[in-house]
Amino acid sequence: MTYRFFTPTPTRAATGRTAAVYQQLRDDFLGPLPTFQALSVVPDVLAATWALMREALLAGDAPRVDRELVAAAVSRTNRCQFCVDAHVLLLHALGAPKLAEAVARGETPPESRHAQLVGWAQASRSPGAADWTSPYRPEITGTLLAFHFINRVVSALLDSDLLPGGLQRSPLVRSVGGRLYAKAAREPKEPGRSLPLLDADATATPPAWAGDSPVGVAYAALRNAAIRGGDLLGDVARQTVTATVRWEDGRFPARPADWAVDLVRDVPGRDRIATRIALLAAFAPGAISPGDVALWRLSHPADADLVRLVAFGAITATDHVARALASARL
Repeated sequence: MTYRFFTPTPTRAATGRTAAVYQQLRDDFLGPLPTFQALSVVPDVLAATWALMREALLAGDAPRVDRELVAAAVSRTNRCQFCVDAHVLLLHALGAPKLAEAVARGETPPESRHAQLVGWAQASRSPGAADWTSPYRPEITGTLLAFHFINRVVSALLDSDLLPGGLQRSPLVRSVGGRLYAKAAREPKEPGRSLPLLDADATATPPAWAGDSPVGVAYAALRNAAIRGGDLLGDVARQTVTATVRWEDGRFPARPADWAVDLVRDVPGRDRIATRIALLAAFAPGAISPGDVALWRLSHPADADLVRLVAFGAITATDHVARALASARL
């Protein structure tokens, strides 16, 4: 596994809240995977991302296969191959190999309920155009939102291959990997265990769509933690990112680099590169280039600032989807 712009501190050197998150990842998931290691330089974002994924994807009573299917479908919609591969493997681990291989091939699942879930997940990329909302339980809705955020972080900060040479895309490797992780994937998880990891003042009022589920607490915490990355930008730059997310409504730019250049022309010069990175994180995170990051590091050399900026773009896009849920309830 290769990180695109920096190499995080080894897991064995983690302390404090980061170490506590890593321990829960070992206990409840597959260990401190690269996604979470990349976020470790910003512990509040790390803890909130883990909390949302755990409470939505792993805990609660919603069918786990349905949640993995949603995670894989939204990841494909966001063009995050790393995440598609991971959730295809987990579908194997949950005993759904035919469904897993259909997802891997980009096919519509044969069962109508699964096909509806995939269509719903795909439509969420552009919620305004699709008049999108959610008829599903908080765990399934939260899974979709979690991966709108995680897909963007992964595509920005990690290379796309889980294993050397893309070996994870071999059906045999997926099948074997599924058997290795079957026990961990199928063990029930008690809701709420991740919530004590969150900042006490970071859990704003949970959104109405989540009811009293821990998923809502975790989503509110992630939004609060990630949106603070916008403090790295001036007012005009923040407004440019937010307004672009709303009016573009998830549209993939045909030429992301050129598209971003045009959008930042009227942003103050000191904020142009940061605005460009945040916009690309929201729409086409894989297009963030080493040159973009090198320019940003001239004024902000810390890895944590890069991660906070990416997280700001990612949560702005994710919250655009979440706001469609709020609008549907008015």
